[in-house]
Amino acid sequence: MSSNEIPLVAPEARLETSRLFLEPILPAHASRLNEQLQDERLYRFIPQDPATPQALEDRYDFLSGRRSPDGREAYLNWVVRERTSGDYAGTLEATVHDNPAATIAYMIFVPFQRRGYAAEACARLLEHLFEDYRVGIVAAEIDTRNVASIALVESLGFERVGFQKDADHFKGSSSDEYRYEIKESVWAGKRPRS
Repeated sequence: MSSNEIPLVAPEARLETSRLFLEPILPAHASRLNEQLQDERLYRFIPQDPATPQALEDRYDFLSGRRSPDGREAYLNWVVRERTSGDYAGTLEATVHDNPAATIAYMIFVPFQRRGYAAEACARLLEHLFEDYRVGIVAAEIDTRNVASIALVESLGFERVGFQKDADHFKGSSSDEYRYEIKESVWAGKRPRS
């Protein structure tokens, strides 16, 4: 590791919650997740479409390196898995910048939505980022039409700090975005206690 590379904290460790395992993404996950990731409903508020199995495997191969090409950002990506059934329920990601701040994103597969899995997985991710990576702030950028995602981050203590008109254009319409952030001090006062 060069002096410019961001240090990784147990990048291959599985994170756990009461109902979920968060497994670090590997290329082998591509074939296991491909069918769930073909559901068009997952892409309603994001500027991407379902990937081919090979493109997904290539992406996971790249992400399994856990760092950006210049080494200055950590790419932390997990598969969300139910503890009891072993079923794959979604994906979770964080990019840790060297300033130190992080950006998160999440996707819960349609059959597993509305069970609180996104909140549970994101709460564990916030704990990991604030305690292990010592970031001071975590951000999420959300399409203004994505009411469920907005409610999720607000329930975790994120505050809306920005708005970008016409942030993107996809699927035939313009997308405005909110930027949400949560500071470590806010999380420390709000996080669930075990």
